Amino acid sequence: MRLDDYLSTVGIIKRRTVAKELGSNGLIEVNGRKVKPAYNVNINDIIRINGSRPFAAEVLDIPARSVSKSERDRYFKEIALS
Repeated sequence: MRLDDYLSTVGIIKRRTVAKELGSNGLIEVNGRKVKPAYNVNINDIIRINGSRPFAAEVLDIPARSVSKSERDRYFKEIALS
């Protein structure tokens, strides 16, 4: 699944267009590397979103379809930033 699609499907970012814009502007890193919105997300990837509200998460699973709010914690685990 594409990075921008993953971020919006699991609810980390509300809209895919916003996720795509962040990736295009170099504000998203996966495993310490800046990546484009089309990056293919894998289980155990560490996603870090830089900017005014930094966020980091570990990918636990890849959804096959849209995800309800109650199921979102099954797909990623937030990581505390230091």
